[in-house]
Amino acid sequence: MHVDNHRRPNRLLKEKSPYLQQHAYNPVEWYPWSTEAFEKAQREDKPIFLSIGYSTCHWCHVMERESFEDPAVAALINNSFVPIKVDREERPDIDSTYMAVSAAMTGSAGWPLTIVMNSEKEPFFAATYIPKESRFGTMGLLELLPNITNLWKTERKQLTQLANRVLSEIKTTQGYAGASTLSPDLLEEAYSNLCLRFDETHGGFGRAPKFPTPHNLLFLLRYWKKTGESPALRMVEKTLDAMCLGGIHDHLGYGFHRYSTDSSWLVPHFEKMLYDQALLLMAYTEAYQATGKREYAETAKEIALYVLRDMTSPEGGFYSAEDADSEGEEGKFYLWSEAEIRRTLPSDEADLAVILFKVNEKGNFTDPSTSKRTKKNILHLSRQLSELATDLGLSPEALNLKVSALKSTLYQEREKRKHPSKDDKILTDWNGLMIASLAKAAQAFDEPNYAEAAEKAARFILSRMCDPDGKLRHRYRSGEAAIPGFLDDYAFFIWGLLDLFEATFDASYLSRALQLNGILLRDFGQDAEGGFFLTSASAEELPVRSKEHYDSALPSGNSATVLNLLRLSHITSNPELERRANQTMGAFSQNIAASPEAHTLMLSALSFALGPSHEVVIVGRKESEDTTAMVKAVRRRYLPNKVILLRPIDRDPPEIDSIAEFIRHYESTGTISTAYVCHNHRCSLPTTDIEEMLRLLST
Repeated sequence: MHVDNHRRPNRLLKEKSPYLQQHAYNPVEWYPWSTEAFEKAQREDKPIFLSIGYSTCHWCHVMERESFEDPAVAALINNSFVPIKVDREERPDIDSTYMAVSAAMTGSAGWPLTIVMNSEKEPFFAATYIPKESRFGTMGLLELLPNITNLWKTERKQLTQLANRVLSEIKTTQGYAGASTLSPDLLEEAYSNLCLRFDETHGGFGRAPKFPTPHNLLFLLRYWKKTGESPALRMVEKTLDAMCLGGIHDHLGYGFHRYSTDSSWLVPHFEKMLYDQALLLMAYTEAYQATGKREYAETAKEIALYVLRDMTSPEGGFYSAEDADSEGEEGKFYLWSEAEIRRTLPSDEADLAVILFKVNEKGNFTDPSTSKRTKKNILHLSRQLSELATDLGLSPEALNLKVSALKSTLYQEREKRKHPSKDDKILTDWNGLMIASLAKAAQAFDEPNYAEAAEKAARFILSRMCDPDGKLRHRYRSGEAAIPGFLDDYAFFIWGLLDLFEATFDASYLSRALQLNGILLRDFGQDAEGGFFLTSASAEELPVRSKEHYDSALPSGNSATVLNLLRLSHITSNPELERRANQTMGAFSQNIAASPEAHTLMLSALSFALGPSHEVVIVGRKESEDTTAMVKAVRRRYLPNKVILLRPIDRDPPEIDSIAEFIRHYESTGTISTAYVCHNHRCSLPTTDIEEMLRLLST
């Protein structure tokens, strides 16, 4: 927060959002999104100046310093508009609505997002970053704001007509297009389209800026598993390898930055988002299960270390993000000059660090404002350590020890720098993804502490972010849980609970997942067309109530819900859940057919539905050696389309029997743990032999 004792705070000072608090001492008289603001606009006959961003957004900071802290700009806004600030992470419903407006009006969207609208929330102007003064053909705020004020006074009817046209267009594009059954051919089409977009040189998809989009990799792993198409696995490995070596990866403190501004993963946008850590942890974990490559396990564990060390609250919830900027400069915390490295490390270690991280005296980082080299370096690797060890005449083990030592020293030195700010609000949806990824990693790497961290986060949400009626809240900060949950909160948290159940076999997590799923079905999917709205039936009414289906930086809530429904159906043998999953896929069938590669999590769900899929039920004493061996054998395998249940015979009656009633008659063979394996709705004879169980799972 920019605190200025010579300025009086505006209404944002009392808000919980770190982003809103950052603007609490702007001379712009900001309101939070509130009835008070809209009533003022109506009473004073003023348009709304809506600004949407988030706390770790670099260009949001730029626009604040340049314009919102400027008295001249503030006077223009305050005199002629009612200014409203919105944290897009707190209010994804508002953000989604006006992002669609920006895309319809300008052909682009992003943050900071600027919308001008009337008191009925009907927009007639949209833009992203706007400079203070006009430059390079872009009108600045000092010129733009008076122009809009004049149009408001003289062309009101035309502005209203424009707003109505834009909203009508958005409602048409988001309207129901007719349902049909998804063709299995869409899996191949999505794969082919990803092949066409694949960067053979650097990995990843498309050109710069390049985003990780891990759900694309999760889909390709499933496609490889289903079809045996080796190029699908090669694309995954090429991308994961390149990201791990590149500057998008924090080689000292671990975790990944949000995206790469170039095509080679070298120059990141330095902010770190919780959802990226969660989805990349999933991708590296599953890639390890599929390939057995040690590097993927190491990277996955580093992501987990970063999150548990730096992004976890004392109560157990996970924080949202870390900023790109520190001391007013993007990336300053992460950059190194060669001289700094040589001052920090002994001579031989410094020489190795310069080779290892491709450091040079001129630097590889260019100041974005001057386009000049800064003598600063983004640390990145040219190749895997095993390859470098050969060139240096060292064993991989010896090189690893040296590298670990010098990285530790550099990390400790970096810790003395001023840290980027941390957005410490806790979001249910992003926490759900992190719970899921830690639970997956706990199983794959036999790391109980990951499951313990996931359990602590789940308990925090269930105890502090749930209403008495069981409904979720979206955001927690400073002791306050607020904002009714959105579809993504339910979908991603249910996802997390399902993976947590498989990691712990604690049936209470499965029970809560089913309860939350019931609320989701009731409150977010009221119409007969299928699919689920972003907001519940009781939420604040906005000009557009959307059903989001595209998987972008984050997979959509609808995609996650379909996968949850299929998993729950297989666990409970409830065909109604499978029917709802099929209906949802059908509702978006035309959108998916038009762009299958933009719906990769939805197509991962389709792959699950088409099979082969497995239900694995292990019956035995929960802590016995033979039960543990069976469970670990399943967990080590890459089996994306399976559910696993444990029926503990030392619990009477097992809680799982009341949820998955079909297993209540499953017994162990004497005192030996026994596996029941079903494949594509066909069950094999029970077996006590682990190798036979694995053979059945390979069919």
